[in-house]
Amino acid sequence: MLYQLTVKNLAIVETARVGFTPGLNVVTGETGSGKSVLIGALSLLLGERADKSAIRSGSAEATVEACFELADSRAVDAALEAAGLPPCEDGQLIVRRTLSTTGAGRNWINDSATTLQTLRSVSEPLVDMHGPYDHQSLLSPDFQRELLDAFGHCDTARTAYHAAYQAWRGLLQERETLAGDSADTEAEIDRLRYMVTEIAQAALTEEDAESLVERHAEAANAETILTLGQAVSESLDGADLSAFNALTAAQHHLAELARLMPEAGSWLEEARSAALQVQELGRSLNDRLQRIEADPGLLEQLEARMGVVQKLKRKYGPTVADVLQTLERHKQRLQALESRGERLAELDGEIAKAREEVQRRGGALTRERQLAAGRLAKAVTRELRDLGFAKAGFGVELTAREPASHGCDTVTFRFAPNPGEASSVLREIASSGEISRVMLAVKSVLAEHDRIPVLVFDEIDANIGGEVGRAVGRKLRALATRRQVICITHLPQVAAYGHAHFAVTKHLQGGRTCAAITHIADPGERAAELARMLGGADLTPLSLEHARGMLQTCQQEIPAK
Repeated sequence: MLYQLTVKNLAIVETARVGFTPGLNVVTGETGSGKSVLIGALSLLLGERADKSAIRSGSAEATVEACFELADSRAVDAALEAAGLPPCEDGQLIVRRTLSTTGAGRNWINDSATTLQTLRSVSEPLVDMHGPYDHQSLLSPDFQRELLDAFGHCDTARTAYHAAYQAWRGLLQERETLAGDSADTEAEIDRLRYMVTEIAQAALTEEDAESLVERHAEAANAETILTLGQAVSESLDGADLSAFNALTAAQHHLAELARLMPEAGSWLEEARSAALQVQELGRSLNDRLQRIEADPGLLEQLEARMGVVQKLKRKYGPTVADVLQTLERHKQRLQALESRGERLAELDGEIAKAREEVQRRGGALTRERQLAAGRLAKAVTRELRDLGFAKAGFGVELTAREPASHGCDTVTFRFAPNPGEASSVLREIASSGEISRVMLAVKSVLAEHDRIPVLVFDEIDANIGGEVGRAVGRKLRALATRRQVICITHLPQVAAYGHAHFAVTKHLQGGRTCAAITHIADPGERAAELARMLGGADLTPLSLEHARGMLQTCQQEIPAK
């Protein structure tokens, strides 16, 4: 459950700390007193988009924090582990979010900084919020389908159907792309053939990228290279004053010296080694010079080759490797287009099989929905009888349709509020007050099938009153035996059923308007708040007596938790 909500510098709330209890928590207050701030704070903790204009004027940042006590934290711990965060200790979960006027908000879970996405994934499964906007969402066929699937636990069948549907749609898209306009296809084939031929005829290799420039530079300077190389060769081993001859003479003198000076022996060995190195250098140089051609024809060939390579690089890629990759892609695409007739025939067969799989999976999903539809209709009808519709009828209708992403059927809620009248589509006949009660009935049914521990209702009692309001209060209190319920209400008939009562008031503090949230524990003070809701700010003995009687009756009608 949610046992504490803290709000700082949000809208007209400077500081508020609300300690919620198990059961039904009702929140009352005059219009504009600040009740909506609680809903806004919870919405922020559930990952709703933040608006820095909600920060209290004069404050740099706003903070909202919720403390949960979880009977079973395994699902939350798994989400925390996936996000790299430590698990809950003793089922305690604390989520906190700050808004800043600079726009840089921050998020924490159990005092560990985290992302908004992680905060959302952890918080959303804990709280189910229902506001006035949801009344109209109940009229949406998509929302009705989602409710039916949630009630029927159709997740596995939906997942299997969706996978089959996506596979089928993918094949259809491939066929559409491959078939295309025949004239466009032929033009693409011609274009690809030209590009493949142009690149293939060049017979590019990685050597074109690595050595072509060096080879061209060598050919362009062949004569100079040969002249310089020959001069070096002569100086090494080809003339009377060559390095080799000088080293040979040195060896002779060192041999004589070694007989007189023993340490000269090592110098003699060094001289011999140097002579051998000079010889090897000369041979390597001469071998390389023999492979150099001062051939103008070779230079022209290399220049022409470089021109071809540069042209292809400009057209198909900045490098030779890119050009070769482009060639492979174009070959594959050309092959696919040239054999598209065969592929189209294959696709027709695959599409037919995929469509059969869609129909099979869709049929399985429809059967699960049909079974759930009957059970949901009966369950909601029972709940509606507790909400003042003694003879009302509720139905769930499935209509076959062409396969879509959600299935092969359309879900429609039907409603007959009065006995003797045929049911009609809910969105066509229900009033806003009736829709509110139908939504409460649906939420009550679904609460038995999910594990969401906290249900929040913001003005679920809109456009109803009197005895119907008492019926809604009784239903909320009954629902609160299985879940923690937080209800913002304007009806004293609803508020009187609360296990805990919180009042929101406005006051001036330092010349500024502030909202305060107070837990009304004293029965007399609670009766006074109910009297205010019944008759306004001017309390009379009669209104107080009426409020005390209402409170006593509602609290005794269903034993308090």
